[in-house]
Amino acid sequence: MYRLVRKILFLIQPERIHDLIMALLGILRNVPFAGALIRALFCYRKPELKKEVFGLTFKNPVGLAAGFDKNGDRYNDLANFGFGFIEIGSLTPEAQPGNPQPRCFRLVKDEAIINHMGINNLGVRHAIEELRRNKPDCILGCSISKGAKTPFKDAAKDYVRCLEFIYDFVDYITINVSCPNVKGVTKLQDSDNLSEIIDKMLELRLMYDDYRPILIKVSPDLTKEQLDEVIELTLISGLDGIIATNTTRDRSNLLTDQATLDKIGEGGLSGKPLFEKSLSTVRYIAEKTKGNFPIIASGGIMTPEQAKQMLDAGASLIQVYSGFIYNGPSFAKKICKYLYKSKKQASASK
Repeated sequence: MYRLVRKILFLIQPERIHDLIMALLGILRNVPFAGALIRALFCYRKPELKKEVFGLTFKNPVGLAAGFDKNGDRYNDLANFGFGFIEIGSLTPEAQPGNPQPRCFRLVKDEAIINHMGINNLGVRHAIEELRRNKPDCILGCSISKGAKTPFKDAAKDYVRCLEFIYDFVDYITINVSCPNVKGVTKLQDSDNLSEIIDKMLELRLMYDDYRPILIKVSPDLTKEQLDEVIELTLISGLDGIIATNTTRDRSNLLTDQATLDKIGEGGLSGKPLFEKSLSTVRYIAEKTKGNFPIIASGGIMTPEQAKQMLDAGASLIQVYSGFIYNGPSFAKKICKYLYKSKKQASASK
């Protein structure tokens, strides 16, 4: 059924249809019993799927990655589709328009998306206003980033400002230093730059009574040497986890023709072609940390089998984005159902 609906939806420009769907969710919020009906259709509840990670209890390990609910407007509505957690953002200290449109493109043959959004968002204070009005019914994370116009030398100040604003309103915070769509952001993964950001954020966390886990999201395009530096810094500093990975600049082995790719230009690629690179990164981090450090796998998960592969590789949790768009509203339920059956089969075979 969704494949038929998808053909119609895909006739509309990606950013436009996304805005329409988010608006529809806002309308449904005010329709009696609509939320309950959506939960009945798309939530798969089994106690065996619960996960305890960095001090939080997730009802299932399947989350929705940052970028879908950029402004923190629809987290509860999206959680109704069976997600164990939602990550909003990325948010910046002030609102910013992002890059000129068009800036989001589907590669249907590859089941992929290329976006050059530029972290467009309404700013962290907008999200806080929504969070005050609508208390989250799910575990809620927030990705934060520096503003596009902020000088490179002042990047740490932006992350600290965002943390100050959002800290009391979410369950965990993600440091986004790996978005390929804002000039200079990926340079923040260099150990010296990253060390300053992490140190200032962890110093600020000491001022709060409640403990919020702080994670870092890494690029799939890091070399092994660069990734080693990030892992070492993460372990030494006291960060609580790593999200692997963000989108990639790599265009290798795509089915989409080169002329189309040239027309699209730069941007981060997500979806099916990213899976192996993300899986390799997850496996590498798990091996380096001896399986004792929380990893959220994000990148190219398009099937329930791939979700399990990520968990088997050492991930504690997973996030989907392009897989939700290409597979439809029942995707989280399908993953949870598959993970539950796999777990029962494994238990029965022992």
